[in-house]
Amino acid sequence: MLPSDVIVREYILDNGTSPFQKWFNKLNAQSAAKVAVALSRIEAGKFSNIKWFKGIGEYKINWGPGYRIYFAKDGDQLIILFGGGTKRTQRKDIEKAIQLHKEYKNRKQKL
Repeated sequence: MLPSDVIVREYILDNGTSPFQKWFNKLNAQSAAKVAVALSRIEAGKFSNIKWFKGIGEYKINWGPGYRIYFAKDGDQLIILFGGGTKRTQRKDIEKAIQLHKEYKNRKQKL
């Protein structure tokens, strides 16, 4: 369990874009609000809807098409957002999050 003072940041690609923001910008207002509430819960250290696998966290939002938010921990207090999706695109979204997590770790190691 992470402490309650969690910092959530988006992963930024080399080209300056954020995969999470790209996904989030496509959501309608009601869906975006649900995702924003989920991010607030993560920042507050509430992880009841998270499943962990291969270093990736999947936060499930039990609403609409079953939205998911994908991220990884970096230390005890930092969460790096990689993207999101729905139950229908879950497998592809997980693979993308794992790829971005590897890229993140490689870039961090080079620093």
